[in-house]
Amino acid sequence: MLSGIIRWQDILDILINSYILFRIYILFHETNAFRVIIGIAILWIAQKVAVGLGLIITSWVLQAIIAVAAIIIIVVFRNELRTVLQVHNLRTFLWGSPLRVQETPSEIIARAAIQMGKKRIGALMVFPGREDITELVHGGIPWNGKVSQEMLLSIFWPDNPVHDGAAIIEGDTVKEVGVLLPLSQRSDLPTFYGTRHRAALGLSERSDALVVVVSEERGRVSVAKKGNIQAVPDVETLKQELDQQAKPGKPVETRKERTRERLKSIIAAVVSLAVITSIWFGFTRSRDVIMAVDVPIEFTGRPADLEILDARPSQVRLHVSGASALMRSLKPQQISVQVSLAKATEGVNALPITQENVYLPPGITLSRIEPHFVEVVLDRIITKKVDVQIDWVGHLDSSLTMLSARVMPKTVTIVGGKSILNSIDTVYTAPVRLDDIKESGTITVPLVLAPASLKLAPGSPERVKIEYTVIPRPSVKETEATQNSGNNDALQGVEAR
Repeated sequence: MLSGIIRWQDILDILINSYILFRIYILFHETNAFRVIIGIAILWIAQKVAVGLGLIITSWVLQAIIAVAAIIIIVVFRNELRTVLQVHNLRTFLWGSPLRVQETPSEIIARAAIQMGKKRIGALMVFPGREDITELVHGGIPWNGKVSQEMLLSIFWPDNPVHDGAAIIEGDTVKEVGVLLPLSQRSDLPTFYGTRHRAALGLSERSDALVVVVSEERGRVSVAKKGNIQAVPDVETLKQELDQQAKPGKPVETRKERTRERLKSIIAAVVSLAVITSIWFGFTRSRDVIMAVDVPIEFTGRPADLEILDARPSQVRLHVSGASALMRSLKPQQISVQVSLAKATEGVNALPITQENVYLPPGITLSRIEPHFVEVVLDRIITKKVDVQIDWVGHLDSSLTMLSARVMPKTVTIVGGKSILNSIDTVYTAPVRLDDIKESGTITVPLVLAPASLKLAPGSPERVKIEYTVIPRPSVKETEATQNSGNNDALQGVEAR
């Protein structure tokens, strides 16, 4: 029964989004940004409840807080977000945990630090935690050398130019040397603490990094973390501190702890699946809403030698249904009706409109189509040479007479349906007002093609030139004098005969 209401596409949809939610949890659950995201989710639920209860102002305020909180996540926690997203390969992003701190060869480092203390060699070594310290430190020189006791001794040897700076160690690699750390501004520190101790405390106050400092004057090895500094007496104690930094809160990862981590991941996966499934059922299986939408018909695949003269109807009414949440967000632009003209012929074509011609967003179901057919009239495209006629409008000034008017070119070639062009021998220019003509001249006007389906053939101008000549209209006396002169000449001719 369940297979009858859930398609395989729905199952795939649920699984993909469940995995996305699960990966978001795995990638961000140990960051401060994740806690803020949880708070935003709670505010979003509260905002929806406020809307449902009709609390207008409360819903507006919560919506504004959510928008501000989203900006805060991007600005304030950008380092954490960058650390999560900066993965070395796609496999780590899709399955691994980019926040997993690399294991450090703690015993080698611990022995080197104790040895430098005995030799009164000052040293400062930084072991980053989960937080990005890029913006807290500066001035470093890229090193990228594998950790060894000899290398650490050489880096902090007094004659080495970079011995006064800190070395940043990640995993088994010395990433940078000669790094400058922020100094602590505390006033309650012992007077024998030098610049190295203040630098170690300064970075530990601003991040979760662990800093090992070796005093050049006293030979004491100390560890600074979370704004506190304490001396370490031997190699084993320092090694434990380094192991704990490499795996925060887990000096030695037991089988029981690994099982607990797997159990957490399984619970997170199940919760993600349950949440997405609930959302899916809420959207797709809630109370259906039926809506009628008028959608224009789109014609595709029209043969190049045919054109559409008429299509009736030009749009169809679709009766669609879906969950109320989906229907409220439905826009007419998301629905289209496409009818292919690939097999249409010249003349009248009655084409069916079926469910295959209708394209709907996911989750929306088609109930009925009105009408089921569209009648399309196609005509073959031909070319024809026709005369150009000037479209005079208005009246010429009574004192003027139009002596001549010439249009150039006299003919143009137009392209259109055969049935239309068979009845057309002339195209007109745009209206030319006689009232505006005061003297002879030349004007350029566009051609007007009707109906709109007609087009000018390539090479035919869209505008034509009109040359016209006007002269003053003769007065009444001049006309009578001309007529009298003609009568006298006629009488003289009669007398002569």
